[in-house]
Amino acid sequence: MTSRRAVLGSALGGTTLAALPGVAEALPSRATEAEDLAAGAGDGPGRGRWKLRNRMESDGAWADFLRKQDLVWRRLPALWHEGPFLGDGRLGSMVYREPGANSIRFTVQHGEVQDHRPEFGSGWGTCRLPVGHLTLDPVGTISAVDWRLSLWNAELTGTISTDKGTLTLSAFIHDGIFAARVTPDGDEEVRWTFHPEDAVSPRKISEAPPAGYVANPPWTTRTSGDIEQVLQPLIGGGQTATAYRRSGDTLLLGVAHSHPSDTRAGEVSLRKVQRAAPYGVLRALHTRWWHAFYRKSFVSIPDERLQSFHWIQLYKVASASRADGPVMATCGPWLEPTPWPAVWWNLNVQLEYWLIHGSNHLELDSLATTLRQNQQQLIANVPAAYRSDSAGVGRSSDMFANRSAPTPGSGGESGNLTWALHNVWLSYRHTMDDSLLRDTVFPLLRRSINYYLHFLQPDSDGKLHLPSTLSPEYPVVPPKDTNYDLALIRWGCTTLLEAAERLGVDDPLKPRWQEVLAKLTPYPVDENGFMIGADTPYAQSHRHYSHLLMVYPLYLVNWEQPEQRELIEKSVVHWHAVTGSHRGYSYTGAASMYAMMGRGSTALEYLKKFFDPSTRYPCRANTHYTEAGPVIETPLSASQSLHDMLCQSWGGVVRIFPAVPDSWADVTLHDFRTQGAFLVSAVRRGGVTRFVRVRSLAGERLEIRHGLTGGPVTAVLDDGSRARTHTTDDGTLVIELAKGREVLLYAGERPELDIAPVALSEPGEPWGLP
Repeated sequence: MTSRRAVLGSALGGTTLAALPGVAEALPSRATEAEDLAAGAGDGPGRGRWKLRNRMESDGAWADFLRKQDLVWRRLPALWHEGPFLGDGRLGSMVYREPGANSIRFTVQHGEVQDHRPEFGSGWGTCRLPVGHLTLDPVGTISAVDWRLSLWNAELTGTISTDKGTLTLSAFIHDGIFAARVTPDGDEEVRWTFHPEDAVSPRKISEAPPAGYVANPPWTTRTSGDIEQVLQPLIGGGQTATAYRRSGDTLLLGVAHSHPSDTRAGEVSLRKVQRAAPYGVLRALHTRWWHAFYRKSFVSIPDERLQSFHWIQLYKVASASRADGPVMATCGPWLEPTPWPAVWWNLNVQLEYWLIHGSNHLELDSLATTLRQNQQQLIANVPAAYRSDSAGVGRSSDMFANRSAPTPGSGGESGNLTWALHNVWLSYRHTMDDSLLRDTVFPLLRRSINYYLHFLQPDSDGKLHLPSTLSPEYPVVPPKDTNYDLALIRWGCTTLLEAAERLGVDDPLKPRWQEVLAKLTPYPVDENGFMIGADTPYAQSHRHYSHLLMVYPLYLVNWEQPEQRELIEKSVVHWHAVTGSHRGYSYTGAASMYAMMGRGSTALEYLKKFFDPSTRYPCRANTHYTEAGPVIETPLSASQSLHDMLCQSWGGVVRIFPAVPDSWADVTLHDFRTQGAFLVSAVRRGGVTRFVRVRSLAGERLEIRHGLTGGPVTAVLDDGSRARTHTTDDGTLVIELAKGREVLLYAGERPELDIAPVALSEPGEPWGLP
């Protein structure tokens, strides 16, 4: 099979001959005897069994570590982006003061609750719809709060003090049930109220409804024994139902949504509460899930506030997404008044899911699930003339990807499905699950690239050119040969060729993909670097980095190509030099690009701009983010920037600590998942990488740049025998590692093989309102 490093390293501009099938990098030859000895063969230093000493194995160690990452509140949050948040991938709640009242609001929102009138677009017709909110209404006037959002238990606990006494609170969400237990002290009482909200688009805060739009009918209520319900019918068909029961100091609440059935949601929500386990049992099931979740990987850095932020993002993404649930809307499951009550496909959804790969949490990949399950809708999104072989999606859609895709030449965004498929391809590469490649990536990528191929035309220069398409949200007339699309076409054709080879498919379109790679027009470039498109320079400040996709995250043009370094750097510098429209993900994107360059301190400098309160759109007190409404993608992408500083895997090579900032002398990684389906553990102490352990989950060949210094590198397998290795001309170590086997790499004497949190060198206060 063609080496991915050989393919992606050459798919640039118009010079793509090396990317064609048959022009492959030869497999490394068997290690020489001298190399074998250096790697620990025979009776040399590589002999002897070994095992990592994981200091994070016990519940106590995890509870102690994660408690230090918790969010805390000593002041009552007044806004959604200040307060605690709970979720289980569908049901979500944010906690803050009820506006204008002496109450605590617990929002009740659900990722599957949406309207079903596509004729009014995704902003109004198929948007996420509000459900309602609970209020906890104390007798006395609230004077203080003392809250903690425990990451380890995914639970809000604490007290609410009033002039009448105290309310002691615990709350969590598990398996579709919001569960709260509140006990009063003094003259306080536990009083809950559920407030249904009108089923109208949250976009109403920024614009009037479209012509012909009719409001959904009012909600109704009913009681079944000790369970109360709110039933919301919808004009477009379907129903949303909320059921809740108050019993002593405990409240249980569930939400269900059905379509096209007008009654099923009511039945489901009622059964959900009726059959819910007792509070203590439900909490035990809940904490069991979360405790297993966290153990799948471990990261520790010496920056206290950034370390805490990263662990909060893992909690956040698991609260917002599960593989069997809906694709994340741009606001996540925590719907508030917003212009963004749908799924945005031109950057947002892509950034939302990058974090799950390195952190070893593919069980959260609802994006791959959504694309697999809605392939017919993606086909229906393109004009009828192209449905036989094409698919696409527009800028925004509902949870079923229902939004027409613009045709190239019409000035719209044509590449959004292709970019989303890059995420699914990343999930494939991190698992090497051929069924995902066969059932989702290959058929949909084939169709999304075919859509482009209908519109590519040769010109007098002998190159293939695109008609006008939009570089997402760049505010000028859409140019021809947009770099956003050219990069996606190159990546798509290269990946299709590789996938066909992997799957053993003799696809009749292979000659066409090869021709496109050979003849596609080069990326438009001027004296400032990559342009937006032909005859359209990057001249206005732009929050997106759509014109730089070939650099990141596609890595088609990358720092390991010396002839491209000047172009990459001046493009990134110019992007940020034209100021005025940059947003949080402008800084996280730049951080990841500088991480690719190996400039860890510069990457950290850009990453910290996202947290700088003097910027226009900084990270908020609870680590959420807002641009006219909740937008979940940017904080999650900040954690991916952190990943890119600590471990990268692209072009077929795993890179250990490629861009660690100078200020981070100590770093621990454990079970960090990389492309090729490897789990990496690595420890850095005193600015030096001490060891690297790699476990193969799929039996792929391991190519690694380990960064070990200070003596000959030993490579020893988990049974104590030598590993067969080969070093390429660029210094990459190649190891044949069977599925399920592990290899340990170190330089000089074997170090202590400890996995443990690192000492903090940069203290910081907790997130929340401490």
